[in-house]
Amino acid sequence: MGFLATYIMRGRWQAVIAAISLAFLSLFMPPISIVSSAAVALVTLRLGAYEGLTVFGISLVTLGTLGVLVGNIEFALLYGVVLWLPIWVIAILLRAGRQLSLAIESAVLLGGITIIVFSLFKPDAFEMWKSLLIQMSPPNAALDVQPQIELIAHYMTGIIAAGTIFGWIFALFLARWWQAQLYNPDGFKTEYLALSTSKRLAMGSITLVGIAAFTQGNLSELAWNLSILAFVLYTFVGTAVCHSLLAPLKQGRYLVIGFYMTVFLIPHLLIPVVSIGVIDSWLNLRHKLKTK
Repeated sequence: MGFLATYIMRGRWQAVIAAISLAFLSLFMPPISIVSSAAVALVTLRLGAYEGLTVFGISLVTLGTLGVLVGNIEFALLYGVVLWLPIWVIAILLRAGRQLSLAIESAVLLGGITIIVFSLFKPDAFEMWKSLLIQMSPPNAALDVQPQIELIAHYMTGIIAAGTIFGWIFALFLARWWQAQLYNPDGFKTEYLALSTSKRLAMGSITLVGIAAFTQGNLSELAWNLSILAFVLYTFVGTAVCHSLLAPLKQGRYLVIGFYMTVFLIPHLLIPVVSIGVIDSWLNLRHKLKTK
């Protein structure tokens, strides 16, 4: 994808064309939305908030104009805002703070605020998600999957927020990797492998899970939905720790590739990976185990 990064950095209009074209393609292939967001993030990281906002603004106006032509300007504008505004804000924080962990924590915090606000304004979210999931189920299987639907409906707010944050973080990673490839080789690798969080945040996450487990009703449901976001955060931290520990070993390259493939194929392994990410906040596993 290096050629795409080079094209984006040629000028403002090239960045706008890339962002809009990729956004249009993402309507048919949703994962491409990450690349569109990364285009805005790359401009912001390299050239600053104003230039990133300019690309975002021109792209949004253009997308809105296309929405007028097809008769759905509301959807076009909303799609553009969701696609580019959060990643622009997160990229500004990364550019200013120069810490990848701070940017990721900010994304998770933004997702947490969204969940809380949504829960306040939509107290009947469970019924809404339940109805939507039933509509999405095959007609003949609706009754058979009713228990699973009722279980998942309680956590759909957190699941959707987590999926959105995953997209933001992957877009930020892609933009940072592009920036490193163009201007600072191996810069992203160094940042990623040093990814960590504070002890306070780890303790806060554990407390949140405790509240979810030992309370009932709306408070428990809200805490579980917020805990899903903490799971996202420590998934990235845990994978960074494991990558850092495996890479120096003999055949480390193949071990790292095998690790990511295994986690992708067996998602249940994310639980110990997340645990490693939380424990690292206190034990600094990378430093201690590498020294030994």
